[in-house]
Amino acid sequence: MRVNWNLIKLVLAILILGGLYGFSQQRNSVRKLTGIKVEFVDDNSPFITLNTVNKLLIQNNDSVTSIAKETLVLEEMESRLLQNNLVREAQVFVTVDGKLGAKIEQKNPIARVASSPNYYVDEDGKKMPLSEVYSARVPLITGTSKKNFTELTPLLLKIRDDEFMRQSVVGVHLNKDQSVDLILRKIEYKVKFGTLENMDKKFQNYKAFYHKIKKEKMLTAYSQVDLQYGDQVVATKK
Repeated sequence: MRVNWNLIKLVLAILILGGLYGFSQQRNSVRKLTGIKVEFVDDNSPFITLNTVNKLLIQNNDSVTSIAKETLVLEEMESRLLQNNLVREAQVFVTVDGKLGAKIEQKNPIARVASSPNYYVDEDGKKMPLSEVYSARVPLITGTSKKNFTELTPLLLKIRDDEFMRQSVVGVHLNKDQSVDLILRKIEYKVKFGTLENMDKKFQNYKAFYHKIKKEKMLTAYSQVDLQYGDQVVATKK
């Protein structure tokens, strides 16, 4: 029987390469981490400190450099990060150079609720705690709600995405009948916005009214502006 030496050589080469790969993988798994690299992928200023993130990642270890790669459970680390109420999304991984990497998307507040204690409403319509390291400049919500004011999310998003209204509105008040009043920056009159129906039309009507009375130098002449009557703006003079 003729021996196929080429086939034998090929099998041996595959076995040797497989062994070397397994050996390198085993050595790599027991190597220590070289550090932590945290990246915030949202546009907000950090509501959560790097020190807090590091503690959530490494927990009881004195230093990340004391942790071997083989002991890492990345899903558990991600879960711990997501348990922080300031974090919206998290991804944990090991970089090519042996660092423990984390990409974090923070929650994005669109209003602050005057309560005890105060809290934010985020862009997903969820309750969000205040940060100890950064305070967002967003409208202040007052009034009465059984839903943590998340029912105001559509209006708050509209205000945030409209440059004029974002610069103008400093407060939103929810009345017991679920109607809404707007509190404006450096303006004495109150705006009765009403329900959340026809928000775009109400914004348009208010902008036209504002620019008209500003041109006429009558910004201080009114005590109330009512946007609840369709195409009309009903303004009450002092």
